[in-house]
Amino acid sequence: MSSPHDFDFFHGEWEVRHRRRTDFLDPGSGWEEFPATSRCQPLFDGAANLDEIDMPHLGSKGLTLRLFDRETEQWSLTWSSSRTGTLFPPVFGRFEGERGAFYGDDVHDGKDVRVRFVWSGISATTARWEQAFSTDGGESWLTNWTMDFTRSCGTRGA
Repeated sequence: MSSPHDFDFFHGEWEVRHRRRTDFLDPGSGWEEFPATSRCQPLFDGAANLDEIDMPHLGSKGLTLRLFDRETEQWSLTWSSSRTGTLFPPVFGRFEGERGAFYGDDVHDGKDVRVRFVWSGISATTARWEQAFSTDGGESWLTNWTMDFTRSCGTRGA
């Protein structure tokens, strides 16, 4: 069962290793890798959090707001990039065991896409985030971005 403390593991500072496709919709496209740093802070006694990720390689920063709905026991995750200053459509979901899966709808390069975020590999010092898009309503998925998080030296969750 999901709870307001599902993302407590993520509070604090992280080093991030990105791997993303050069074309999010092309399974044959190449991959680029780059480092980043991230910091997450809890809000609403753990039922919300906000993280900022600094990606110098892309010349931008990203921000994610996560909110827990106590009625539905689901999280909404909403992303924004410093490049646009706008919010992308949220994804919704929950944790079951050690894995969190979140789904939503968006448009990428003029095409409707179903979006999936998965959180896994969670420990005191590691976590993994994966993004995948589907152009066929969720029948098949193309993973197009992964982030492997490792705890920065000497930092712990808040």
